Amino acid sequence: MTDAYFEILRAGTNSSIQDQGRKNLYHIGITISGAMDQKIFKISNALVDNNLNEGVIEFAYQGPLLKLKNGSVNFAITGNIDFNIIRKNSIIEKGRCFQNYFLDKDEELDLIYTKNSVFGYLAVEGGFKIEKVWNSYSTNTKAKIGPNNGEKFSIGEKIYLKKSEVKNFEKKNIEYNNSVATTIRTIKGTNFDYFSKEAKNNFFNEEYQVTNLSDRMGMRLEGPKLENIFNTNIKSEGLVKGVVQVPADGNPIIMFSDHGSIGGYPKIAVIITADHDKAAQLIPGSKIKFKEVNLDEAESLFKTYSKETKSYLEKIK
Repeated sequence: MTDAYFEILRAGTNSSIQDQGRKNLYHIGITISGAMDQKIFKISNALVDNNLNEGVIEFAYQGPLLKLKNGSVNFAITGNIDFNIIRKNSIIEKGRCFQNYFLDKDEELDLIYTKNSVFGYLAVEGGFKIEKVWNSYSTNTKAKIGPNNGEKFSIGEKIYLKKSEVKNFEKKNIEYNNSVATTIRTIKGTNFDYFSKEAKNNFFNEEYQVTNLSDRMGMRLEGPKLENIFNTNIKSEGLVKGVVQVPADGNPIIMFSDHGSIGGYPKIAVIITADHDKAAQLIPGSKIKFKEVNLDEAESLFKTYSKETKSYLEKIK
């Protein structure tokens, strides 16, 4: 059997391979990367009976148009995605997220756009034929690390599959609530006391709007300016995913999966892990508020998030 592969007829926006991320390398300047929405990433793999950390295609806003060459594939799409399956004889089948499908050779998958969200995921049974870099399939295009030479996919490329043919296809699905976040919960950042009382009140009580300057590295917000009463620049310190930095212009920046490993802007807050997925899916123009929680609450909310994820995975049938 000749190897099966997807031919990329349209690359889409920021289409790349991602998994849970690249861990324990901050000390050499390598950040975690990984899927921006970890929950639906895991669900995509579960729908095709993969290991939950198998590499998948993550795409933003508009996904790729893919044509399957040779063999067949069992695939699933997760997110809030408008997509079509173009069957043989040009028959178009409307796709539904959070269920798996059978795709035969020379059929196409058209991931048209994400609805009221940013990221979606395509998983295939067995995974893609790619190599891990530093024990992860994740691609960091800023650092040029990962599969495909650390680059996002381009038109005309081929993405090979580990399994060239589907045997004993079994239909699976799950009902998933694609809710839109309006409140993002945080704990205090390490430089919280650098900011005026008014700035702190504004941060936790006023609305902020997501700008167009958002990608896998970070998200710039606009809203009431956050006054720094100590120093708008500090010695560069280590950063983590979800940290909220405030540059001299007073508009906060949320750092995401491909953030730099160090930064010199004061940090007013850190988004709790349970809300990372929600924050990542905020589209430009979205209006949000921040809510402060303490460390104990953050840990409890993470346990709830983990239980919810596990519950979804267990309900797949």
